[in-house]
Amino acid sequence: MDYQRILRIAFESLGAHKLRTFLTMLGVIIGVAAVVSMLSIGEGAKAEALEQISILGINNIIVNAKIPQERPGADEGNERSPGLSLADAENIAEFDDLVARVVPQRYEPVTTIYYQSQEAPVRVVATMPDFVLSSSIEVATGRFITPSDIEGFHQICVLGAKAKRTLFAFSDPIGESVRIGDLDFTVVGVMADKYIGRGKVEGLELKNFNEDVYIPLTTAQKKFDRTDLASSTSGTPWFVISSQQRPDRNIAELDQLTITVHDLKDVSAATRLVERILERRHLGVADYEIVVPESLLRQTEKTQEIFNIVMGAIAGLSLLVGGIGIMNIMLATVLERTREIGVRRAVGATRGDIMRQFLIEAVTICLLGCGVGLALGIFISEAISVFAGWPTIVSIFSIVLAVGVSTSVGVIFGLYPARRAASLDVIESLRYE
Repeated sequence: MDYQRILRIAFESLGAHKLRTFLTMLGVIIGVAAVVSMLSIGEGAKAEALEQISILGINNIIVNAKIPQERPGADEGNERSPGLSLADAENIAEFDDLVARVVPQRYEPVTTIYYQSQEAPVRVVATMPDFVLSSSIEVATGRFITPSDIEGFHQICVLGAKAKRTLFAFSDPIGESVRIGDLDFTVVGVMADKYIGRGKVEGLELKNFNEDVYIPLTTAQKKFDRTDLASSTSGTPWFVISSQQRPDRNIAELDQLTITVHDLKDVSAATRLVERILERRHLGVADYEIVVPESLLRQTEKTQEIFNIVMGAIAGLSLLVGGIGIMNIMLATVLERTREIGVRRAVGATRGDIMRQFLIEAVTICLLGCGVGLALGIFISEAISVFAGWPTIVSIFSIVLAVGVSTSVGVIFGLYPARRAASLDVIESLRYE
């Protein structure tokens, strides 16, 4: 008996009982759809987390200024600690065998900028020209801050993509003047739009670069008053209280330092170096926080691996239940077709032919269920992405896994009924009613 004929007989048998075949496939359909959709959610979450961490820079070490916790006897140290400063940046940059660059940033107490009658909620970031080298944000049009802007205290600014859209819509903003605080700044560039996702990964809330407006650090130091503020882990300033009201605390000169390491393998060593330098310079006062994107990346990957294993195991239970259903129906089919088996054996079919026929029927049920399940799983993934706003990615791995598991379920749970059918006695089968 050739395989083409076996397949034809298998499809005729399955087609004769369409409802029973569909109900048998249902467990496989649900299992495959669950595997594909759950793994797509995991892959989407992983890709989003990696994208968000890459925004911080995988070779970077980020130091955020923060308000130290109040505790007895801490006032003296708080008064002596200089807070995060340019001197910290210069001290760290001296170790150029590990450190490629150190980019200081500070956030100005301006939350809205104006262009004619338009206004946009923003965060004003005062920084240096190397900022674009330490982040994944690129200039879309115009230019970024230059050394001459730093030296000349120029009143120029670079708009984030969202700020540009809000103020200028489709117009070209280059050369236009915007109002930041009480000063007019000339727009010299616009940053590329950057997707931020849900803005949070491993407990770290990410800032929306698209709302930032960049100005030269020296201009901010000269023309904006510095209040007593510190940064949360997101870099959003906390406006607390004036230095005149809190003489026990120095005002931090900066809100953030972004330290870029030459080689990824040296991130751990550079982190320990930064910790020692800051602990010494800040007299042990915890008025800063160190964030290492590379560590966040490892932690995120480990979390997503565990998530995928758990979700895959849960979805695999559905396939297991589907396999048991297939075995149950195939055993019933063997009893139902006992006389047919006897007739085929009597006209020359071997035990191997009978076994292959029933095994192919079981695998066919699983593969048909797998096809429907794949389509349903992809549809569910797209629906989750559209209606829930979660990124989903249907990977080749999840499709191969679903097909492989479905085939295995068909073989494993169809093997016993097939062996049972093949082992029936010819005489007893012909006499069976």
